[in-house]
Amino acid sequence: MRNKLIKAVFLGLVLSVYHTDVQAQSVDNKKKMEWFKNAKLGIFIHWGIYSVNGISESWSFFNNYINHENYMKQLTGFSASDYKPGQWAELIKESGAKYAVITTKHHDGVSLWNSKAEKAITISGHSAAGKDVLTPFISSLKNSRLKTGLYFSLPDWSHPYYDINTRTKKRYELRNEPERWQNFITYYQTQLKELSSQYHPDLLWFDGDWEHTSEEWKSSGTLDILKQYNPDIIINSRLNNHGDYDTPEQGIPVVAPSNPYWELCYTINDSWGYQPHDNHYKTPNMIVRTLTDVISMGGNLLLDIGPKADGTIPQKQVEILKNLGRWVSKNKQAVYETDRGIPFENYKGKSALSNSKKTLFLYLEEAKSITKVYGLATKPSSAKIIGDSKTIVGIDYKDKTLTLRFPNVKFDQDVTVVELTFDEPPVFLKDFETEKYRLSDLLDQKDSQLAIYNLTSTLHNGNNLFINSGLTHDGLNMKLPKTSQTNPETLQWISRHAEALFDTEKGLPEGHYAGMSAISKDRQTLYLFVEGEPTGPIALKGIKNGIARIRVAGEGTLLNYDLYNKLYWSDRPGIIYIDIPKERLDKNMTVIAVLLDKPLELYREKIGAIESNL
Repeated sequence: MRNKLIKAVFLGLVLSVYHTDVQAQSVDNKKKMEWFKNAKLGIFIHWGIYSVNGISESWSFFNNYINHENYMKQLTGFSASDYKPGQWAELIKESGAKYAVITTKHHDGVSLWNSKAEKAITISGHSAAGKDVLTPFISSLKNSRLKTGLYFSLPDWSHPYYDINTRTKKRYELRNEPERWQNFITYYQTQLKELSSQYHPDLLWFDGDWEHTSEEWKSSGTLDILKQYNPDIIINSRLNNHGDYDTPEQGIPVVAPSNPYWELCYTINDSWGYQPHDNHYKTPNMIVRTLTDVISMGGNLLLDIGPKADGTIPQKQVEILKNLGRWVSKNKQAVYETDRGIPFENYKGKSALSNSKKTLFLYLEEAKSITKVYGLATKPSSAKIIGDSKTIVGIDYKDKTLTLRFPNVKFDQDVTVVELTFDEPPVFLKDFETEKYRLSDLLDQKDSQLAIYNLTSTLHNGNNLFINSGLTHDGLNMKLPKTSQTNPETLQWISRHAEALFDTEKGLPEGHYAGMSAISKDRQTLYLFVEGEPTGPIALKGIKNGIARIRVAGEGTLLNYDLYNKLYWSDRPGIIYIDIPKERLDKNMTVIAVLLDKPLELYREKIGAIESNL
């Protein structure tokens, strides 16, 4: 008993593995970060003159895809003629977001507000709109009781006092013209004073710090200026590490960041600003599942939208935000004021804990009959489906394993949330013995679905029950141990999926796939075990390899897949979404074979801010 108690680790300790600098944070810092950590969802808005031609913001002239003069001609087309900031704020609130971050000025130097800083280019003074478009939106945010975040570019590639103009052109060297550089520092700090005094932001979202050192930016002085206006101002990590939280970009982390405060900034299609020909939208289902992925790792999702030059938001983006709001409204308690979930060893899926740690939320991305939580030393006092109070969830708790059954559940179109409540914070075993089975017992089990679940779970954990069992690689002429009690349905499933069971090894580690898996001995084929009926395409993260082909194991159907957020200039893998036709699903367990171009390579590096955009 004593050994078990030693192994038992309260979840708060298990999940609090942070850097020493984070551990040393003051109580005051934790207090100011409380609203941010509890918010979970924010909306990012990239709006500027780049929406006129529908080209990439600032980078298009920096990379010489268009010259600076022609890029700036977009000022004459930026009308904001149908701009309704109140409707923007209403939509953001409807999405379930608790805060918004808007680009007050991107790298092109065009300010959305009426800046009085020296040689500033403004929408009110230089564009067809002829008015300050930032102030009414900030007012609408505050009236809607949403937190205010302001994006601000440190570089200004249009300003004559800035040293860099394009990738191939510089105006001057800092060491040769220190006074000119100081004039730029005065310019950008003046703009920050304007934003702080006029709008009293809760959060400042910096960008572009990579172009100069902290000393050159005079970052410490800038932070001091901001704190004069708001001592509790929250800063992202892009002020040369002076920030309060990490900002990974585009790539959904595989490994949860160690910082307790982090935010994934993520596009709704492939572009930050409005680009009419970018129709590579994530589906509403993908966006909801991305939110639960981020929540399960203890972070926030900052989802980006790009309004048009006239101020309207594309209908596709509106639909995605409204569906997000539908799901968040239904599952509020499993979104706000939550903390990162339990380890993958304990639950093969996404999860989160309430701040009190007395409630565990399981996010189901499929309609299925059963799921299991392992190494649980505390029995829950109740289990229910959020939004479906009439359904009774079956609970079977035995040997530190919790089996949940879902009869007659009305599953959500995106993610169904199971709420497990405990009288005290549950104890999870950090090192626990996995369930032990004999192959013969599983073959004789009456419930074929449960037997197959246990088979695949055991295989995922690295214990292949089929070694020297009589199984053949093709499932023919098997000599498995059969009795009069052997379940023919289980036997048939094994025969059909023999390639995924014969000589395969331990599955993927946490973060790559929200389910069980196995890997071929040559490590060139991934076998993904798909439970029930997925609500959308299954997702695979952090695979460095190229994909040769994907098929349904046991029957050969080739499957389509799509790749999102793979930036051609970055070594970070994108996220792979695999569509499975419903008619190809196996009622017990579907197996998807992913053939790779070479032995498996996994990306498990820390994902930080992107510092280039060729």
